[in-house]
Amino acid sequence: MTSTQPLPRGISALIPEARARATPGEKAAAQLLHLREATVPVPVLAAAAELIAPQFDDPDPATREAAARVHARLLAAIEDAPPGQ
Repeated sequence: MTSTQPLPRGISALIPEARARATPGEKAAAQLLHLREATVPVPVLAAAAELIAPQFDDPDPATREAAARVHARLLAAIEDAPPGQ
C-alpha cells in the first residue's frame, strides 16, 4: 500500500532529516552548508551567524559539526566583505 502522506516538495525535499523533526536551526545549517556562492548584505550574514550559533550545543554531533562549519563560512564571508557592504 502507498502512503497517503504527501512527499516533501521544494527546498524541504533537499534537506536530509535524521530525526522525525528537524529544528529550524538544523534545517538552516543543512541548507547553508551546501551554499557555495551568494550575494547578501553583511548584516544578513551576521544575523545568520547568530542564528546558527545555538546549534553548537545540539545533542546531535552531525548538527554541531554542520553548525560550526557554516558559522566559520559566515564569519569568513563577513571578514572578506568589501567596506561599506
